[in-house]
Amino acid sequence: MSKLRLWGHPRSINVVKILWALDELGLEYERIDAGGQFGRVRDADYLTLNPNGLIPTLEDGSAALWESNAILRYLAAKYGSAPFQPADLAQRARADGWTEWFSHTLWPQVRTLVVQLIRTPEPQRDAALIAEAKLKTEAAFAILDRELSRKPFVAGDEFTFGDLPLAAAAQRWFNLPIERASAKHVEAWYARVKERPGFKRWADLPLA
Repeated sequence: MSKLRLWGHPRSINVVKILWALDELGLEYERIDAGGQFGRVRDADYLTLNPNGLIPTLEDGSAALWESNAILRYLAAKYGSAPFQPADLAQRARADGWTEWFSHTLWPQVRTLVVQLIRTPEPQRDAALIAEAKLKTEAAFAILDRELSRKPFVAGDEFTFGDLPLAAAAQRWFNLPIERASAKHVEAWYARVKERPGFKRWADLPLA
């Protein structure tokens, strides 16, 4: 097995996704701090690995991979097995679809709330932006709630890679200092996934 090297810091949700996946798969790896206060991402050698200059980047032997969802799929395909990597292609596509939904529908709204409510001093917060992002986040979780009313996890009866990014975002949502509309199926699913060791180690951290 090639030695894995992960570039990124564990406060980034996109890095958290990969750290948690590595735990789920029982893989050994080296992690190098990069991004944020650690810099490195504009250095020439890093840009050779990741032309966007973002985190995470995963090296697997001679392969250099970037974009967290692509890395997540790669790890599941190369090192995973059912149920984490569903054997049924339709079920795998459902898990994959939820990883994309995380990026395009859920996380942009949750991220806005994290930035506004956690990282922005109160006098500088944009109340209208917060209200809009909260409504959109609740609408997104209502979609997920309907899905989870029919099954315990997003792709079926067992935890897959598709649950992982959603749970990382849900951890931010449920720890924000705001009132939230009830979503009982999401809450029950979240209670299940938060018991996983990888979640406890990498995702269940104070917001910053």
